[in-house]
Amino acid sequence: MSRLQLDQALVARARELAARAAAPVVDLAATYTTVSVERATLRLAGLTGTDPVDGDGEVPWVNRVVDAVRDQVGLEHGVALPAWHALGSGGTLQDLAEQVGAGTARFTVPEGAAADRAREASRAAVGAGIARIDANRARREELVATHGDPPRRPWIYLIVATGDIYEDIPQAQAAARAGADVIAVIRSTGQSLLDYVPEGATRTGYAGTYATQENFRLMRAALDDVSAELGRYVRLTNYASGLCMPEIAVLAGLERLDMMLNDAMYGILFRDINPHRTFVDQRFSRMVHARAGIIINTGEDNYLTTADAVDEAHTVTVSQLLNERLAHEAGLEDWQLGLGHAFEIDPAVPESFRLELAHALLARGLFPDAPLKWMPPTKHMTGDVFRGYLLDGFFNLAGALTGQGILLVGMMTEAVVTPWLSDRDLALRNVRYVLEAAGNLHEDFAPQPGGFIDRRAHTVLTEAVELLERIAAHPQGLIQAIADGTFGITKRSPDGGKGLDGVVRKAPDHHDPATELLTREVSRA
Repeated sequence: MSRLQLDQALVARARELAARAAAPVVDLAATYTTVSVERATLRLAGLTGTDPVDGDGEVPWVNRVVDAVRDQVGLEHGVALPAWHALGSGGTLQDLAEQVGAGTARFTVPEGAAADRAREASRAAVGAGIARIDANRARREELVATHGDPPRRPWIYLIVATGDIYEDIPQAQAAARAGADVIAVIRSTGQSLLDYVPEGATRTGYAGTYATQENFRLMRAALDDVSAELGRYVRLTNYASGLCMPEIAVLAGLERLDMMLNDAMYGILFRDINPHRTFVDQRFSRMVHARAGIIINTGEDNYLTTADAVDEAHTVTVSQLLNERLAHEAGLEDWQLGLGHAFEIDPAVPESFRLELAHALLARGLFPDAPLKWMPPTKHMTGDVFRGYLLDGFFNLAGALTGQGILLVGMMTEAVVTPWLSDRDLALRNVRYVLEAAGNLHEDFAPQPGGFIDRRAHTVLTEAVELLERIAAHPQGLIQAIADGTFGITKRSPDGGKGLDGVVRKAPDHHDPATELLTREVSRA
């Protein structure tokens, strides 16, 4: 594919600065744990279900056990040491959870040989969960080999979101038959702010369906059926973000999801979740995704819903570079980085389409081995469905011209109503027409060196490097940049937001068997 001739010295400088800016976040994640990381450890070891008494059956056992350990001995040592020490005389995690529910469980932090036994037992239990994730990754590879991947890129990505998993399933299967390659089940509004993961199949979500292990299982099975029918593997996406990011990542690995929304800063900026909580949780979740072979999707497109898509274009590039750095540090490979960007320039801006091409080509040139997730227009959709359908056509053409890897289907009824099945069908027809008509048009598309598109891309890259220099110069790096309102013109204090009370500094003897086992697989830093 023809690409911009980027200044490689400038590109290298950008990555060097991104590493420096992200360093305080990496140190933070190594120094602290969170209640969600500890709950994720128990989930990997097989603890499921809810307390039938407390909270009318809505409180998961993992929450009850972690809370009990924290109340009795603190979490600075981790949940594994006291939990498996309590199991030393026999029994299962389920038995221990029921003792917690009955108020009879007593936790202590073991030392010496007792601590060694607890560490060994916890590694074995958590290792069984990781082995299940490994088996799911192998099964995905088998199914892709059997059914085949979509015959072309970009993959067509479509959202379903009824609130009822049993309504989502036929809609998802219909979308796959109409050409969708990736099905995203959007989460119920506000789930990211719940500090627990609901249990079981759900039918009552608002503007989306709750992310639960059973919902994941049901949808994956349904898409496996339609994959066999269509002769191509249909991928499933959900959202590993919010206060339960690590747990949802684990559930995704256990139920063979293929992609997860997993941005380093989205929860901080758009859900006011504490930065420390988010950065500790995101590293653990990304280590799970790396092991599971899951492609992550980042959320830079959201910045352009609150900030100007031209004036703040360089902040998208900076965020992509930071997301790349944090992903690599956690073990993700380039093929797993669905870095986000969007077609959000006001159509009234002169040369808006050329500017969109410049921004898209810059992302493609900076991250040649990443799939990239290209988002459709939303901010400037007015309710005029004819204008919106045309805008989506331009968006699809830009995606074809610039070699995007994952193309989210735009809806002409965006900002009007929740799309009907007929709206999705028309939107998929738009995508199919453009991609089939354009074919390999990117082979013929070569922006003129020194021309409008080339100059604009280099301007954005230069502005990104200048911003990274300012961020890297501060001792707190990325954390301070967020406090200053650098991304999405939204300021978030390091000590503010939701979930800070769930962050705990690790003691020297802190034991986290999940991170220990996953770290062995991290191949790059």
